[in-house]
Amino acid sequence: MQKLNLQQRLLQKLSPQQIQMIKLLELPTIQLEQRIKEELEVNPVLEEGADHVKDEAEMAAKTQEDNLSNIDTYINDDDTPSYKLYANNFSKDISKSTIPFSVGIDFHTSLENQMGLRPITSRQQALGQYLIGSIDDDGYLRRPLENIVDDIAFALNIEVTEQELEEVLLIIQDFEPAGVGARTLQECLVIQIRHKDQTLDSVRNASTILDSFFEEFTKKHYEKIASRMGITEDELRDAVDEIISLTPKPGSSYNDPHSVYAEHIIPDFLLELKDGELLLSLNSMNQPELRISKDYQVMLKEYVAKKAESTKKDKEAVTFVKQKIDSAKWFIDALKLRQNTLMLTMNAILEFQREYFMEGDETRMRPMILKDIAAVTELDISTISRVVNSKYIQTHFGIYPLKYFFSEGMQNDSGEEVSTREIKTILEECVAAENKKQPLTDEALMEILREKGYPIARRTVAKYREQLNIPVARLRKEL
Repeated sequence: MQKLNLQQRLLQKLSPQQIQMIKLLELPTIQLEQRIKEELEVNPVLEEGADHVKDEAEMAAKTQEDNLSNIDTYINDDDTPSYKLYANNFSKDISKSTIPFSVGIDFHTSLENQMGLRPITSRQQALGQYLIGSIDDDGYLRRPLENIVDDIAFALNIEVTEQELEEVLLIIQDFEPAGVGARTLQECLVIQIRHKDQTLDSVRNASTILDSFFEEFTKKHYEKIASRMGITEDELRDAVDEIISLTPKPGSSYNDPHSVYAEHIIPDFLLELKDGELLLSLNSMNQPELRISKDYQVMLKEYVAKKAESTKKDKEAVTFVKQKIDSAKWFIDALKLRQNTLMLTMNAILEFQREYFMEGDETRMRPMILKDIAAVTELDISTISRVVNSKYIQTHFGIYPLKYFFSEGMQNDSGEEVSTREIKTILEECVAAENKKQPLTDEALMEILREKGYPIARRTVAKYREQLNIPVARLRKEL
């Protein structure tokens, strides 16, 4: 038995345009450029260039010329979009040449080349190549030799002992960069210190420390090391300097031209200070202006005008063109809305932190959270979060991520609301000015902050110190 029921439900759904807008809003400038290029390739209706209104006589002549063409022929020509032909639109007279460039060799290839220069047997050569393949990119051999013995038996069908592998590994550990093939940090540093001039007292003392007092050295128990070795503080300082100059990850320091990656930050906003006024603008240097192709619009009007004579193929063409035009309009509108939302949010941040942006003094930064900007702009907190994420601003005192300007707040002794950024700045200054022989503990830092009018607990000092990547007092100790 069938029944009809009337129900009322509240659903929250996002339209395709809203989803597209959300995705565009999250993109930083460099990724937005790539997204625009992808849309230009996918949608033939979308073109680069500022939109403009053509002269009426020119439009009429264009329409009359198009009306003389056969519709079927036009559709067949359109099967291959013009943008797919851009790579082949060169004449025969244009010569295309590539500029050769030279590159070096990677880390593992360098080790294999050094292995080929050693007077060793073919068996040792095969074992050495397998060991080199087991070395990580940072230069360490982290797989135990007993496991590698089993691997070689299965992969190369060679019966080998750990002692024989150890002998081949010692050959590899003599390669450059020094320290390669080590299994622990201590072994890596010992290998490197042995490559130095052993006639120097500082090098010999450093070797002794790494061989016999490595655990004490990692815990910075310098007095215990000097006492047991019977050396002065100056001699210990020279030995520690030798150890500090070593490379803990020898493979990472290798100049591999294939894996060189330089991160470039392209600011999304540009802020200038002129005549005491802050001028904010969006960075759209590499972003092309977009427009909808007039040719496709004219073609759509022609198909609609000939509705009575249209075939099934014409209707499919009309549907295709209309979908692409609508998609292009949505994309252009989404870009405009993104631009307006970014400027609205950044202007709100600028007004909220105006004193800071005028001078760049962190002590003038006010406590600010996403909710504060959302209240000013009347936007949702999630929208503000998307705007802030992965965006940068170029100011007259440096380039900063937008997240840098958000911080929690607390009250000082006078009841004034101050930013935690200001407290962290004072904390950094105290650590930088401390006596490195007797670094300030968290309790001492807490007392200094309280004397300056910031009543915070020791655990809060520890939290801020960790956020600033400042180690504990024991690990900050120096000679």
